[in-house]
Amino acid sequence: MHILSQYPILAILLASFFLAACGGPEPITPVGENIICFGDSLTFGTGAPRDKSYPAQLAEMLGQPVINSGVPGDTTARALQRLARDVLSKSPRIVLITLGGNDLKRGVDKKAAFKNLKEIVVAIQAEEALVVIGGLKLKFWDRGYEKEYEKLAEETGVLLVPDILGELMGNEKLMHDTIHPNAAGYTIMAQKFYKIIKPYL
Repeated sequence: MHILSQYPILAILLASFFLAACGGPEPITPVGENIICFGDSLTFGTGAPRDKSYPAQLAEMLGQPVINSGVPGDTTARALQRLARDVLSKSPRIVLITLGGNDLKRGVDKKAAFKNLKEIVVAIQAEEALVVIGGLKLKFWDRGYEKEYEKLAEETGVLLVPDILGELMGNEKLMHDTIHPNAAGYTIMAQKFYKIIKPYL
């Protein structure tokens, strides 16, 4: 007779142990003080009034300040250079990132772009902050970036909005131009980020 059938309590204890071990990472409890939006023109709010950028609208939803550290035209390399000044020095608690679109536009190799992005993520996580990335999913123009966002999320444990411009691109009512949302489009972006960070507030 199998030893576990002779000792049912032992079987229960072992099962509990393995369930706990395989249950995934512990819930994230971010430290720090500030919510920071870090990225390119999608973070800055190009295409809408300054007070209608997604960080500004997210601040309204949250009822608390949100720092907008978006720089139009930023690549992952340029963002990495200003990371310490614009994020790490500001006591980050939750950091929302939109980066990669300008790398894709300029033909930057995806391995180089996501090496930079991973360095950014790891540095922020070292501050015990929660990191959320708004990924891009561009038909006929993706060059493998979509899967790299997914891979990065798996490797680092960041929270991923896989298609931050989903429902927006191609909709004239929500887009200022072919790349940037208008105020209504940024509302939807803010809602997507709000939904994913709400459990951690």
